[in-house]
Amino acid sequence: MAAVRALERALTTDPARTRNDADLVARVAAGDERALAALYDRHAPVLLGLARRVLGGTADAEEVLQEVFVHAWSRAGSYDPRRSSVATWLALVARSRAIDRLRSRRSAERTVEAARLESPPGHESPRAAGAVLAHERGARVAAALAELPPEQRQVIEMAYYGGLSQTEIAGATGIPLGTVKTRTLLAMKKLRAAFAAEIEELL
Repeated sequence: MAAVRALERALTTDPARTRNDADLVARVAAGDERALAALYDRHAPVLLGLARRVLGGTADAEEVLQEVFVHAWSRAGSYDPRRSSVATWLALVARSRAIDRLRSRRSAERTVEAARLESPPGHESPRAAGAVLAHERGARVAAALAELPPEQRQVIEMAYYGGLSQTEIAGATGIPLGTVKTRTLLAMKKLRAAFAAEIEELL
């Protein structure tokens, strides 16, 4: 919580900025993608630093950052400026998602270790099993990508298959950087929803 309070002090010293943040969230709640991009540009660097401190790494922290702004897009209407500043609201979401991811990572590590210790001799090799799971996961991702609108699928494919940063995607396509970020966020939201439905069917 100390990190969240420090973030709030860093970002809310200017009352005009605080009001502008609240205005941006109101516009996001109304479906304004440009407002989401502006909110991202303003808060992403500090939120990424917060997630990195919790997780101790960049890759997971970047995923948390995406989750924060997917949450902001889908839950902007529930934001109450009387309860906290936008900076605090986003920081609390980032901290919560980072902690959840850290717990999930540790749980997965314990599960893998337990399976390794309990696996009988001659059992199927972990490498072979991993290859099968990777193939199945790839097929599910490809199917989910096919359901995205073309403009959202384009930025996801360029990022994850082409290895391009959002800035590089903007340069290669001529699309404004804010639009690239917004399309990426919306695509990630839809992909997560697709996989959530898949998990529910298996339960």
